[in-house]
Amino acid sequence: MSLSVAALPMSGPSGPRPRRRFAPSRILIYAVLVFSALYYLVPLYVMIVTSLKSLAEVREGNVFTLPRHVTFEPWIKAWLSACTGLHCEGLNVGFWNSVRITLPAVAVSTALGCLNGYALANWRFRGSEFFFVVMLIAIFLPFQVLLFPLVLLTAKMGIFGTPWALIFVHSVFGMPFLTLLFRNYFAALPVELFRAARVDGAGFWSIFFRIMLPMSPPIVSVALVLQVTGIWNDFLFAVTFSSPGSYPMTLQLNNIVKTSMGVTEYNVNMAATILTGLVPLAVYFLSGKLFVRGIAAGALSGT
Repeated sequence: MSLSVAALPMSGPSGPRPRRRFAPSRILIYAVLVFSALYYLVPLYVMIVTSLKSLAEVREGNVFTLPRHVTFEPWIKAWLSACTGLHCEGLNVGFWNSVRITLPAVAVSTALGCLNGYALANWRFRGSEFFFVVMLIAIFLPFQVLLFPLVLLTAKMGIFGTPWALIFVHSVFGMPFLTLLFRNYFAALPVELFRAARVDGAGFWSIFFRIMLPMSPPIVSVALVLQVTGIWNDFLFAVTFSSPGSYPMTLQLNNIVKTSMGVTEYNVNMAATILTGLVPLAVYFLSGKLFVRGIAAGALSGT
């Protein structure tokens, strides 16, 4: 026995309503994204093509045209022989100074921030909330307010004008923010892990190294990217606490670009600028996935 078509129950279309391909909201979103991309990519394009041109071609004024004859001479000069003050040794001296400053400063500030965040999130002690509030206040203090006291302090310590002064200052200023970062991350982890480890007899350091630290690569990558970028690109502390023999790369770049002696070599200036920014850019791209995971895991959210 077969049922007629009229007897079958009528049902409307199921599933989500199809979206229009050119909806006004979607057009607006793509327009904003394209504008934002062009806002950052056009200056980068001008810098790259200018750095690959000869000075005679740069003087023609066509900043958007591709170089007729590609040359890497500006890059070589920026790295090896550009004048960064009284000496014409290029950016390579400042590069190694920046490496000697950035690596220990990042390591010390990240280690202290991780340890402080772990202690404040899992090991509450008398005065821990007051200590945390003081650190929060330190995050929002303007750097300029503390410059003079830090100059006096580093001079008393005998490290003013040396790379150790910059390492000390960057470690001090990076620790409060990283403490907040790691505290929020550890507080978002299941508290049952910590309680189970305590029941099994694990202590402060055992829990930290065996449980918390192995679960922290995303937030560690966030801390590394933020610290490397901030310390490598720093200019204020560099010009205050360093001396000509220990100038980091950013300070040498300023001396190259701001020089008033001879002819302004825009192609060398562009090459030097790109060389200075390569390290933070490389760090971000190498740790990009972990950085996004750390942000998504609640690295910057409160508890």
